[in-house]
Amino acid sequence: MGYQVPTPIQERAIPVALRGRDLLGLAQTGTGKTAAFALPILEKLSAPAGRNERHSGKRIPRALVIVPTRELADQINNSVKNLADNTKIRSTTLMVGLAKKIRIRHWQMEQT
Repeated sequence: MGYQVPTPIQERAIPVALRGRDLLGLAQTGTGKTAAFALPILEKLSAPAGRNERHSGKRIPRALVIVPTRELADQINNSVKNLADNTKIRSTTLMVGLAKKIRIRHWQMEQT
């Protein structure tokens, strides 16, 4: 993806995430935030499964990223797919919520 050296957010976040710690990062758009959290996830998922982590070949979710918009969900999913390109890890986007017409109608009803 063009990274030669980690960006500041990646340099700070990746070691913390690899240790399994929670973290909160804030950085400008285009600074590599997605890779900062996705690379540790992919590293963990790529490791050989322990005895209690085996799942008999079933396709089960092993990581969940929750974001506030559909556009951001698609953007993150595309980045994860690129980062996981040379692995067997698969990624998809799930979106929930009301249809746009229903949301607009609901909002209009709230305004009266």
